[in-house]
Amino acid sequence: MTATQISLRPAVVATGLTKTYGQGDTRVHALRGVDVSFATGAFTAIMGPSGSGKSTLMHCLAGLDTVTSGHVHIGDVELTGLGDKQLTLLRRDRIGFIFQAFNLLPTLTAEENIRLPLEIAGRQADTVLFDRVIQTVGLKDRLGHRPTELSGGQQQRVAVARALISKPQVIFADEPTGNLDSRSGAEVLSFLRTSVRELGQTIVMVTHDPVAAAYADRVVFLRDGELVSEVAQPSPQSVLDTLMRLEAK
Repeated sequence: MTATQISLRPAVVATGLTKTYGQGDTRVHALRGVDVSFATGAFTAIMGPSGSGKSTLMHCLAGLDTVTSGHVHIGDVELTGLGDKQLTLLRRDRIGFIFQAFNLLPTLTAEENIRLPLEIAGRQADTVLFDRVIQTVGLKDRLGHRPTELSGGQQQRVAVARALISKPQVIFADEPTGNLDSRSGAEVLSFLRTSVRELGQTIVMVTHDPVAAAYADRVVFLRDGELVSEVAQPSPQSVLDTLMRLEAK
C-alpha cells in the first residue's frame, strides 16, 4: 500500500486529550488538550524532546493509562468510557503491542510465542495470514527455536509477528528498536513498513530516533504535552531539523 492509498478513515482518534499527575504544587501536565488522528493503513511516528509526553500519549491511546479528560476512539469504540474488563477485551481483540523489551516467554518456541495471543483468545490462526506474516518477517527457518536461541533482532521479529497475527486494528510500538543494533533495528523497521504496505496494517510508533521515524509515512511532534508540528513523508534530516527547532524554543 502506497501513501496515496492510505484510507481516509482514521483508526485512532484523540480529542481534547489531557493527562495530569499529582496535585497542587506537584501537579504535572503530561498532555494538554491533544487533538490527533491516525489514518488506517498508515505508519505514524510520535516524537518529541524528553518529557514531551509522547509515551504518555501512546499509553492513553492504547488504553494502558487513563485520561484526565478528553476522548479516545479505536475505530468506532470509545476507550474512555470502558471498564477494566471491557478494556482488557478491546486490547486483546483490537490492539497489538510491540515494546522495547521483547516480552517473549522463554519456554515457548518462536511459533508458540507468535500464536500465544490467539491461544489466549481461544481463536484459530488464519493459516494464509500466518504464512504471509512469517514470510514478511523472515522467520520461516526459526519457528522451532526458543528466544535464547535467537538474536535480539530475531526476537523482536517474533514480537512483530505476534502483534500482526491477530489482525489488530492498530499496533502500538514503543521504542521497538531501542534494544537493537543499527542493522537489526533497520530490519525490524523494514518489516513494520512492509506490514503496512502489504498487509494494510496501522502502526503508531513512539521513537526518539530520526532514522527510525523516517520509515513512517508521517511524524507528529509533541512538546510540553502539546501537539506542535508534523512532517509527511519524512527523511532523517527533516525529522532531525524539526526536533532541533523544537528543542531550541
